[in-house]
Amino acid sequence: MTRVWDEFAASVFDRISPQLLLFLLLVAAGVAGALWYWYPAWVPRRMPRWRVRRPRWRLPRLRWRRKKRTKKTGTGVEGTTAAPVFEPSVVLPDGTLLADRLAAEGRYAEAIRQRLRDLVGDLAVAGIVAPLPGTTAAEVAATAAAQRPAMAAPLGGATDLFSEIWYGDRPARRDHDDHMRALTGEVRTRMRGGTP
Repeated sequence: MTRVWDEFAASVFDRISPQLLLFLLLVAAGVAGALWYWYPAWVPRRMPRWRVRRPRWRLPRLRWRRKKRTKKTGTGVEGTTAAPVFEPSVVLPDGTLLADRLAAEGRYAEAIRQRLRDLVGDLAVAGIVAPLPGTTAAEVAATAAAQRPAMAAPLGGATDLFSEIWYGDRPARRDHDDHMRALTGEVRTRMRGGTP
C-alpha cells in the first residue's frame, strides 16, 4: 500500500508543483469554510420533503406592559409592582386585527404567532393566566388548562400548531391560519361561557 501511495504522490508532483497544490488545497478549504459559515443561506428555500431540518431554538416573544411602581402615602404600601398587563387583541387604526392583516398579506406564520399572542392577552385580561417574561406558550397553555380544563384541547392544539410552524420551520399555509383562527375562537368561546 505504501508503494502505491508513493507512486501516486510522485505522479501528482510530476504534473503539479507543490506550491500550486498547496494553493489549490487552501482555496478549496476556504470555499468549504465559506459555504459552511453561510449555510443555509445559499441553499434554495424549496427543498424536497426528505430534507432534515435543524430546529431553531427561539422563545416566543409575548407582548406585555408593566405598570409603573406607585407610592401610596398614608397606607403603608410603597413600591408595589403589578404583574404585566397584556393587550387582548391588537386592532389596527382601520379597525382590522393585526393577525388578519398579516394573513391577508400572505405572512401566515406571523399571523399564527399574532393570533396566539392575542389569545394570551385575552387569557391574561380574563384573569386565567398571569404570564411573566420568559414564559413559554406551552407553560401558558398548561396554566390555563389547570384553571379551565374545558379549554385544554383547543388551547393545546393552538400551541402545538404554533410550535410546529414557528419552531419546526414548517412552511405555513392559509389552511394553517384558518385552523389557528378556529382553535383560538373555540378557546374564547369556552372562556366567555365560563365552562370549568
